[in-house]
Amino acid sequence: MRPVHTDDADDLFRIYGDPATNTFNPAGPYPDLAYAQTRLAQWLEGWQLHGIGEMAIYDRQQPQTIIGFGGISVRPLGDELTHNLGYRFATEAWGRGLATEFCQRLLDYAFDERHLDKITAVVRPDHLSSQRVLLKAGLALRGHITDVANALPSQCYALKVEEWRRHQQEMVKRPTSGLIGL
Repeated sequence: MRPVHTDDADDLFRIYGDPATNTFNPAGPYPDLAYAQTRLAQWLEGWQLHGIGEMAIYDRQQPQTIIGFGGISVRPLGDELTHNLGYRFATEAWGRGLATEFCQRLLDYAFDERHLDKITAVVRPDHLSSQRVLLKAGLALRGHITDVANALPSQCYALKVEEWRRHQQEMVKRPTSGLIGL
């Protein structure tokens, strides 16, 4: 994975504009390339403001092909400003364990390299596969938050650095494909 670049707009639209990758997203797919370009500009601004943000994810075997986007964005959840983990993969990357591997690697980065105290993640209540990914990565369900108008509340997951350290000790060795690196 690598920080997003200004030339990632086509891949961003390809993935976020795909209705299949938006099955659980009440907002639906990105409507057009211009919207993806605007969103990408916001992500780049997030990097400038906070020194952390969204990443382009690629398979080490094919580094020229973006298979997803994800990262840690600074966002409010209720009254709290959080470091929120999120991701979305192209359908051709589904079912390979990459979301779990990505989350685990990003948590290592957040806690070991960025020295953050807590990571949150928000997921729709019917998105069971993402819930499983977050649980495998060590996050725990902490509550619910109304973050989308006219939709059921989202589930809010979190992991504090001391919980992550305990989780690390419990995981003697994580099996990974080695496909995602930073």
